[in-house]
Amino acid sequence: MAYKRGRYSGYIRPAFYVVDLAIILAMAQLFLPLNGHFLAFAILIPATWIVSTIKTKFYEVYRYTQLTRIFSLIFIQLVLFVLTVFAFFGYYAFAKANPQTIFAYIGYVFLCITIVKLAVYFLLKKYRTVLGGNYRRVVIFGDNPKTRQLEAFFLKNKDYGYKLAQIFDTTHPDVSIESAFAYIVNENIDEIYCSIAEFDNDELREITDFADNNLKILKFIPDNKEIFSKKLNYNYLGITPILSLREIPIDTPLNQFIKRSFDIIMSILILVGLLSWLTPLLALLISIESKGPVFFKQKRNGLDYKEFYCYKFRSMRPNPTADIHQVRRGDSRITRVGKFIRKTSIDELPQFINVLKGEMSVVGPRPHMVSHTHMYAERIDKFMVRHFIKPGITGLAQTSGYRGQVESDHDIINRVKFDIFYVENWSLLLDIKIVIQTVVKALSGDEKAY
Repeated sequence: MAYKRGRYSGYIRPAFYVVDLAIILAMAQLFLPLNGHFLAFAILIPATWIVSTIKTKFYEVYRYTQLTRIFSLIFIQLVLFVLTVFAFFGYYAFAKANPQTIFAYIGYVFLCITIVKLAVYFLLKKYRTVLGGNYRRVVIFGDNPKTRQLEAFFLKNKDYGYKLAQIFDTTHPDVSIESAFAYIVNENIDEIYCSIAEFDNDELREITDFADNNLKILKFIPDNKEIFSKKLNYNYLGITPILSLREIPIDTPLNQFIKRSFDIIMSILILVGLLSWLTPLLALLISIESKGPVFFKQKRNGLDYKEFYCYKFRSMRPNPTADIHQVRRGDSRITRVGKFIRKTSIDELPQFINVLKGEMSVVGPRPHMVSHTHMYAERIDKFMVRHFIKPGITGLAQTSGYRGQVESDHDIINRVKFDIFYVENWSLLLDIKIVIQTVVKALSGDEKAY
């Protein structure tokens, strides 16, 4: 049996614990008037920190972890740390400290912890890319489009620290599983990526046993069956393993509260800070150019397929086909003012009224006209999954290049793929990222905004 080599980052996580706890205690000495209760603070706060970080998986950051995930972990741990520190001073009431001092302490602690965490994260990426260190040697079992896609990822993303040593096509007469095993042992391979589609149950069991007996990390690439490409939720009923087709993060009460709070705050800021003075100005310009209402409302399908009226600033001359035909490039129905407000996405701002009413969210799948929704629901697979959550003013599909006119089934199919990814992977930081990308695109000019 081969022994696992010790070149991994096994010491990084304990080092993070030591550094972060040192920051917590050092800042306490500098900022907090503990009045002889430093020992109690030095025992209780680090203990709760360790327990909370284990529960939140604060230190479970890997080479493939996204930056948004890191910020999400920092935010969750910040909330818990605030509660812990204030609970300490609530219990030790005679340790006099005003809230401003406590918040200053917490702010400096998390500023330092965040800087350290991000610095190590980016330094390791540079270390892998420039110096070729902190890497893992990997092999792939199977030769098909999915394994080639994984090969391309390894070759393109050097900062992840994976070095692809070999691809084994076991369907080739000169390649066997046994020869692949010998290569893995002789070349000190660290991880095995195995395509399920290429092997039967006995072969998969043989590969699993080899990986276990030789301390190799084994990961499986789903086969071409659609269900195994989903993000499945794994649970137990008793001792029976159960796979759920889809887990929707927004369904949890806490996440619903977070998302709704974000929606309300954003709506109030836009409605009061922007639309309060912009609406009269646009109303004047729209009315001067063409007769008709300032606002345009149209039925859309929202959460659970329920219909609602979606509001916009009117950008077209009143016409009988507005609820039937999508806007096309160079559409003669669009006014001069309408062309500007559509290009800058200003026409969408009244939808913050829909957000405040709870019919829409700031970020989510974009709602379509009712007639188009019915059409796509019949033609496009998985289209209805978008209606598991509220529709949004902007969305991941829109910031990924799939906004505006649906020119072919390719456009709507990819839009649905991004929307389903958003439904299954929602986070507050993802919402913030999409909002920022939307603003940047609006200011720089999106070629699909017409």
